[in-house]
Amino acid sequence: MKQLGVLDSAFINLESPNTPQHVGGLGIYDPSTAPGGTVRFKEVITNFEQRLNTMPLFRTRVVDVPGKIDRPYWVQDTNFDVEFHLRHVALPAPGDWRQLWIQAARLHARQLDMSRPLWEAYIIEGLDNIPDVPTGAFAIYTKMHHSLVDGAGGDAFMMALHDTMAVPAGKPAEPDVVFADRQPSGTELLARSVVNRGRNSVNLVRGAASTLVKTVKHQAAIARDEIPPSDLNAPKTRFNNPVGPHRVVDAAVFDLNDFKIIKNAFDATINDVALAVVGGAMRHYLLAHDELPDASLAAGIPMNMRTRRDMTDDNNQVGSMFCEIHTNIADPVERLRAVHQSAIDAKASNEDNPMVEILRLAGVLSPAISQRAAQLWSKHQLSKYVPANISTVISNVPGPTIPLYSAGAQMVRYHSLGLLTPGCGSFHLVFSCQGRITVTFLADRDIVPDPEFYRECLERSFQELLSAASSSAPRPGRTAKKGLTKGKKQAGVRKKAPRKATAGTQKKTKKATTPRNAQSKG
Repeated sequence: MKQLGVLDSAFINLESPNTPQHVGGLGIYDPSTAPGGTVRFKEVITNFEQRLNTMPLFRTRVVDVPGKIDRPYWVQDTNFDVEFHLRHVALPAPGDWRQLWIQAARLHARQLDMSRPLWEAYIIEGLDNIPDVPTGAFAIYTKMHHSLVDGAGGDAFMMALHDTMAVPAGKPAEPDVVFADRQPSGTELLARSVVNRGRNSVNLVRGAASTLVKTVKHQAAIARDEIPPSDLNAPKTRFNNPVGPHRVVDAAVFDLNDFKIIKNAFDATINDVALAVVGGAMRHYLLAHDELPDASLAAGIPMNMRTRRDMTDDNNQVGSMFCEIHTNIADPVERLRAVHQSAIDAKASNEDNPMVEILRLAGVLSPAISQRAAQLWSKHQLSKYVPANISTVISNVPGPTIPLYSAGAQMVRYHSLGLLTPGCGSFHLVFSCQGRITVTFLADRDIVPDPEFYRECLERSFQELLSAASSSAPRPGRTAKKGLTKGKKQAGVRKKAPRKATAGTQKKTKKATTPRNAQSKG
């Protein structure tokens, strides 16, 4: 029995029907590499069960303290049944790309059973009409609660569920010792909470004092122009509307080498290119709906805090920085230049900003308080009164560089799916694997009723950058690198120019109609 960490508990406390706090992934597999060229559902179950033997956390469930006066505990589930967590479904006809993502959106919208170990997996067959996917391919969609994993933890989970060869050498891993699922009594949990509250109260006071000191120092550094300000006064758009219970998902697939062509042509990073592609897509989409504001939208960028703060034993060690994605710039290369500088500014501004770990507040207070506050926030849509607006989250996750197999079938593509929060109705997850980069887009169904059209916006934005990179090949006597770095000021000393408009001055967003060239809702 182990108590949840502060951040792990925060994701439990924020769980709601409209904004379930799980993340997901969808891999596509080629069964021709398996012995005999086929894979049976029973073999996939066996494969999962063997690997879960080495990950006892995925065999635990959450147990609340009476009255929810303290953080809950992980308790081993000796009644764990892998077949409850593994489901077998098939796409309806015609089994095409859109049908796959309609199915994934439905599965991702459903809450996990919070009384069981917090993950599920679905084997999806019937991928009969998807371009560039091998004949007979199947997909495995997994979802796991964010209290179990963050980005780095999810990568470890993914590696643990796969082999590095179609027929692995050696015997399957021996199961770890699974302790009895001793249901702790309410008296025991209350007694533990008394001890914890004393310790947590001291830590809370220390943390509050530390946060106050850091905030004062951070604001003083901004005033002295030593670091750029964290400008969150971005305009509101449809992406900031209330988030409901239904989802849409779609994905764009790009060649990793094409991303590198853009990166090298303009002396950028892969992350810069990803941010610029998303910024261009959101610009095209809002323009088509006649809703593009004059000022730039802002995005939340998850940060791995393992490299920035003291290590803890929490499953989650994640923060967030905030970056403009320059949807107000029409020229794709100029947008990339601006994004490159904004990413540098954001890192300088947010590196020691206590706001990067604001999510911890939802886990520091007792679940009784945090969960009630989260329910009120979601029910009454209080996010609409907050002046700082994040229109999307963009997470860039580097995937494995080696082939991976499940029950002998090689993974040929992988997509990651994020989660939505009240007031932020979209999430972009960028994943690199098998020589490809996938940009998987998750949104509220009412906010983006035309996901196929949005995917076209992503593809158009990328193609604009690739065309610009291809036409800027270096000539004798100069290098393409100068294109992006010319006139760039040193990070941390550039003072931002005033915005053309702020959230308070933006005109009211009109209700959009689907553009003429948009696809059906799906």
